[in-house]
Amino acid sequence: MTSPNLRAQLDAYVTRFETPDFIAADPISVPHAFDDPADREAIGFVAALLAWGRRATILNKLEDLCQRMQMRPATFFRAYDDARDGASLDGFAHRTFNARDARALATALRTVLERHGSLEAAYAFHLSPDAPDVGPAIQGVADELLAALDGTDFDRARLARHLPRPSSGSACKRVAMYLRWMVRPGPVDFGQWTRIDPSKLVLPLDVHSGRVARKLGLLSRPQDDWRAVQELTAACRALAPDDPARYDYAFFGAGVAGEL
Repeated sequence: MTSPNLRAQLDAYVTRFETPDFIAADPISVPHAFDDPADREAIGFVAALLAWGRRATILNKLEDLCQRMQMRPATFFRAYDDARDGASLDGFAHRTFNARDARALATALRTVLERHGSLEAAYAFHLSPDAPDVGPAIQGVADELLAALDGTDFDRARLARHLPRPSSGSACKRVAMYLRWMVRPGPVDFGQWTRIDPSKLVLPLDVHSGRVARKLGLLSRPQDDWRAVQELTAACRALAPDDPARYDYAFFGAGVAGEL
């Protein structure tokens, strides 16, 4: 298949699946429920980190978490004090992410938000102008969040299990998805971050998108790891230099439709 034909095929899938109808059953529906960009940024990060398993279960768990934060996630994280607020998270669990993890993450997020003012500023801080993609930003913010637990009684190694980093070889799928939410324009994504260019985004890669990408000849590496993310992103950037992550909708849609 020639590149123009491949681009046309992928663009058709994007047109078909990147619509407001996509939102309701997807974890992005959680930040879409908030009007304040700061709330969308805050709950979006947590929603992306917890976006694994059955979608209905994910959405139910995130609704529970929002209620525990009194539907004010940005305020909750900025003012979080574990001695005062930790009890509000007790009893929360989603798969291997438990209440202790939620309290550790809230503690770490408060430190990072105090330091940078926003998650957008934190990711931008770790992304130099000559960086080829958002990998250094993903790594830098994860490292900051983990370092924020130093001197606390939280288990840094345990939180690390929920904060994927390129240095560990992880595809960082959920964080790549979060950055897509925040950086790309709508109708599904928010486009509310202006300090990171969409051209720097990477493809959210998992077993399903990897299978479709390999079938299309866009990915040769057999493992779904960070090196595969870079390979697939380079292939997509060749098709859409300014917005490679748009093809996340194509890989997802083709897989869901069972057409590739």
